[in-house]
Amino acid sequence: MNDELLIGLVSISDRASSGTYQDQGIPALQEWFGAALSSPWRMETRLIPDEQALIEQTLIELCDTVGCHLVLTTGGTGPAPRDVTPEATLAVAHKVMPGFGEQMRQISLRFVPTAILSRQAGVIRGKTLILNLPGQPKSIKETLEGVKDAEGQQLVPGIFAAVPYCIDLIGGPYAETHDAVVKAFRPKSALRR
Repeated sequence: MNDELLIGLVSISDRASSGTYQDQGIPALQEWFGAALSSPWRMETRLIPDEQALIEQTLIELCDTVGCHLVLTTGGTGPAPRDVTPEATLAVAHKVMPGFGEQMRQISLRFVPTAILSRQAGVIRGKTLILNLPGQPKSIKETLEGVKDAEGQQLVPGIFAAVPYCIDLIGGPYAETHDAVVKAFRPKSALRR
């Protein structure tokens, strides 16, 4: 069995996919995973417009054909007419994981009252966890790592703390993190040492 975590990164933006402006989501995620993961990983990236059918097709390809264990999307989660990422994500889901969206909004509410306008979702398709992240690099980092006080104490846990154990439970590889960035949480019975 391959122990390498395969991560799919999908940046969803009409303007970035047409070259109007530089995509920031994928570079921010690449940098974050480079700092956060201590176990082997690699990624597949896609930059696509806000088209629901194309988003669905891309998610299905990354899950079913490429075999990603984790797929992260950035962008398209607001209330605007072109924001259809959650609809596409839910359309391809086998199981909905509402705790991820709830926690992402909880984190963002620490910073902006408009966090309640975000419709981020978390779902499972087959053996893949799919999570809709915000589009801004600062918000992506906060969502994954959580909120810390001036002394570095965790105020609100980030969503990534739960991701490695979720991947274990759906049959993926055992991913490990650098605790200084984000500490992966597993029950004692699930720890490998």
